[in-house]
Amino acid sequence: MSKMGADNLFRPRSESEHEAVDGVDLICLLRFAVVMSNWPEMEAMPNNLVNYGVTDNGIAIIELISDSDGKPLTEGKTSVNTYTREMWEDIDKAILNARFDDDVSVILLTGHGEKFFSAGASIKYLNSVSPRYKYFFCLHANETLSRLEQTPKLVIAALNGHTVGGGLEIAMAADIRIALKGNFQIGLPEVALGVLAGTGGTARLSRLVGKARAMEIMVTGRKFSFEEAKEMDLVHDLYDSMTLDEFRQDILDYAGQFTLPLAAAKAIGNIKRSVQSGIEIPLEYHLALERELQSDLFQSEDAKEGIASYVERRTPRFSGK
Repeated sequence: MSKMGADNLFRPRSESEHEAVDGVDLICLLRFAVVMSNWPEMEAMPNNLVNYGVTDNGIAIIELISDSDGKPLTEGKTSVNTYTREMWEDIDKAILNARFDDDVSVILLTGHGEKFFSAGASIKYLNSVSPRYKYFFCLHANETLSRLEQTPKLVIAALNGHTVGGGLEIAMAADIRIALKGNFQIGLPEVALGVLAGTGGTARLSRLVGKARAMEIMVTGRKFSFEEAKEMDLVHDLYDSMTLDEFRQDILDYAGQFTLPLAAAKAIGNIKRSVQSGIEIPLEYHLALERELQSDLFQSEDAKEGIASYVERRTPRFSGK
């Protein structure tokens, strides 16, 4: 296993550690013993700027794919995965596909190729449209990322290369960000163009890393390494996968622990709902929202299964209901 962070789960335990393992620890260990899934057959969305596919264990993959102008990728071009209005239409459709698919419990965002997750908006495209069009362009992007955040399924961004500008803005709308270790850069350099990160960049970055650090990053427009991003918790983990294919498999293995029947997908969705909606309201209202979401879960089949399996010291088999 090339992933970092899971090694301790598989090391030999001492006798005292064995005695300390209770049902919850056992469940956590078993969640890593997932059946490996394969990268699925991918289908192009209508504008040929996003590929979409679902693994056999319910991981919906949204893969950005375009050249530096934001056009469909052709032979000989580099996958820069810049976006235009047409790519946002494809992303939106893919999100809705995943949202309405009962077999999907995890959404995985990534970029095509070995160099870029996404370089953000196509500057050539923006230069060709009016200021009013640019406003609606940003509005559509904000609405699409909000749809992603409000979808009660875990979203993982697999950063397979440079993640700058709007590419980082897309990644910040995910719940978990995992990056491929390499000579890649991340940042919000929009200030160099005389604009700000207007697809949620100023709002999400300040919430993720704090006001002071976010200000420094955006006013300087500097780009930095994934290692520095991990230090500030902008990136959750770095994988030292040897190849892109290995990185994809590592990400699928990681995401697999959150799929049915290993994980309580309904509980994960309610956790996401509480965090996403509750963080913006006063504490007492957040606690009230939390209680309602918990009440909903207490009535679910998954809660009955989870509690019963703990008492009976067996592995739970969740159904998402």
